[in-house]
Amino acid sequence: MLATLVRRYGDFGRAEDAVQEALVVAVERWPLDGVPEQPSGWLHTVAARRYVDLVRTESARTRRERTALDLTPRDALVAPPPDVAAPCDDLLELFLLCCHPALPAPAQLALTLRAVGGLTTAEVAAAFLVSERTMGQRISRAKQRLREAGARFAPPPEAERDARLAVVRQVLYLMFNEGYSASSGPHLRRADLTGQALRLTRRLHERLPDDGETAGLLALMLLTEARAAARVGPDGDLVPLAEQDRRRWDRAAIQEGCALVERTLATSPPGPYQVQAAIAAVHAEAPGTEATDWPQVLALYELLERLAPNPVVTLNRAVAVGMVHGPAAGLTLLSELESGLLAGHHRLHAVRAHLLELADDQAAAAAQWRTAATLAGSEPERRYLLRRAAAASDPSSAAM
Repeated sequence: MLATLVRRYGDFGRAEDAVQEALVVAVERWPLDGVPEQPSGWLHTVAARRYVDLVRTESARTRRERTALDLTPRDALVAPPPDVAAPCDDLLELFLLCCHPALPAPAQLALTLRAVGGLTTAEVAAAFLVSERTMGQRISRAKQRLREAGARFAPPPEAERDARLAVVRQVLYLMFNEGYSASSGPHLRRADLTGQALRLTRRLHERLPDDGETAGLLALMLLTEARAAARVGPDGDLVPLAEQDRRRWDRAAIQEGCALVERTLATSPPGPYQVQAAIAAVHAEAPGTEATDWPQVLALYELLERLAPNPVVTLNRAVAVGMVHGPAAGLTLLSELESGLLAGHHRLHAVRAHLLELADDQAAAAAQWRTAATLAGSEPERRYLLRRAAAASDPSSAAM
């Protein structure tokens, strides 16, 4: 709905307001009148009418203000462009619009995830490791800047294409991550987000078959999502990689993902998504955790940290360091993260607990598992962390 209105009228801010008002009307009317035969068409019609009402209201207010100030009247709004044929996927075009150069890169990401990706402000804040209030302010400023810049629903100029595509890829990556490991709520994953991210990334790859990073991103999603069925237990709780039944992995997705990795690394300079896909491929091809080529995983994380350094990469590298050089080396690396963005994040404590267990310090590990559980926002993940704490405290307790 948002993509359709922005394409028709070109005004992102008013289009978003109109869509939200249409949804409010549906919530109020449908329980009383019943769901329409074509709910999508009903919503589009109401949203379009709300948009026109918004324009008329603002035009009338502007005319009154100009009359009161004794200014020469003039059109306050540019007439909306005529309807044009919708492209194969309006949503990708809307992503490109939100990734406008008038906004700094973090604001582009935040606005696109919130307005187009379907994430809540809290979920976007979790992806950026900032508070919900900070993220809300960032998104509000981004919307205002986009309106002031007069951004229109159209393909970006060639000079802006690569920069906007880089942000679109990152948005799709963050959408997928939130869907695969929900930052809050009663469910471990959100199949709606992972499915949407996969569909859009596949579409982007079809448009840009020679773009190595887009191919790498698609491969990473395929290889990660291939483990989804084995990652959730019968009770909906998390099953960690080491304990998953690999017979339940989607071998067709793994085969497609590995083929993409091999092809793109052979034809394109390595980028962060390609390297992450290569790491996922190493895990996918191993028959079990002990048989995983951990030295190769570590080498790939070291390359990834040179290409795109960030605390999450360092956190993952610490696990690989622990598997290759021993838990003490991994714990030493973790100490670098204690005062950064991950300080107080549950995953930092969970990785420390894992390495402490490998070092046979069960008491310290149990304390770290408990701390991680108190900080986790996802209920299934919290239950898993508490079970790990109980198991570390008493090996005879419930299985991990």
